[in-house]
Amino acid sequence: MDLGFAQAGFDLLWANDVDPFAVQTYCKNIGEHAVAGDVLEVLIPDVSPDVLVGGPPCQGFSVIGQMREDDPRSRHVLHFLDMVAQLRPGTFVMENVKALAVNPRWAPLRAQLVERAEELGYATRLVVLNAADYGVPQARERMFLLGSTTGEAPAIPAPTTAGRRPTVREALALLPRYGTPGNDSMTRARVVPTRDPVMRPTAHTGSLLFNGSGRPLHLDRPAKTIPASMGGNATPIIDQDELDHGHEPWVVEYHRDLRAGRPPVSEAPSRLRRITVEEAAVLQGFPVGFEFEGQRVAQYRQVGNAVPPPLARAVAESVRASIESTAAVFA
Repeated sequence: MDLGFAQAGFDLLWANDVDPFAVQTYCKNIGEHAVAGDVLEVLIPDVSPDVLVGGPPCQGFSVIGQMREDDPRSRHVLHFLDMVAQLRPGTFVMENVKALAVNPRWAPLRAQLVERAEELGYATRLVVLNAADYGVPQARERMFLLGSTTGEAPAIPAPTTAGRRPTVREALALLPRYGTPGNDSMTRARVVPTRDPVMRPTAHTGSLLFNGSGRPLHLDRPAKTIPASMGGNATPIIDQDELDHGHEPWVVEYHRDLRAGRPPVSEAPSRLRRITVEEAAVLQGFPVGFEFEGQRVAQYRQVGNAVPPPLARAVAESVRASIESTAAVFA
């Protein structure tokens, strides 16, 4: 999120994350003003920010997780508004998973968040945005709760690539060849076909052909949501022959064979492999050369937990336009 706001011209004053590796990555690539620790326990500097930005933990709301109301991490969406009350920014931006915005289970919490923000004097706007509409080669939907003290919340950012969403192939073309410096941060997880395939009409949409939750990527579409659970067999799969030579995807042929009644195979061909950290990062919209700290699993986790920087930038530019418009009115 902060990278997107920096790209939109904001000066970053202070940042926090509970993950020490994420903070190391932040300090290496963005600035030395980030600290690690529980946001309820760290010392927050005496600042008066124009904007407060946060992405409270989403595991308790995610449909990928258990959607537990008693997950203590879920309380951080309320703690975020405590920070709003403490720091009194002119504008705030809170990001979370789509489910928090649309799932009926979370309707009371949504109402509570909006009511608290309005009690603090903020006009709010709650919106779900798809990163693929904002220059990201990934169909990742995220909720944003925007608040402003000016009487109207920032506008929904206008999509920039809704009619021509970036593809996996285009993103991977930005990187050096797989296995060479700059694209060699690999996971050791193998691609293993499942003994009990779950069949859907196509190989890339809904079919479960391999152990784990890592699915084959369709090179000519945006990727599905990149998970934080990468690094093992939840890491998405690439067909190297398809990427290098334009061959028909092996999974399409295999899916066709299974539908024709042939038995599942016990081994996947060597042309199938897991994506690297660098590939995951460009699919998340990070600039080429952005470096991640920590062990490999921590690097994958940081990529999967991130807000795509181009999506964050689109939101930030809308926030900036709102602030500048208000300043012009009162100039």
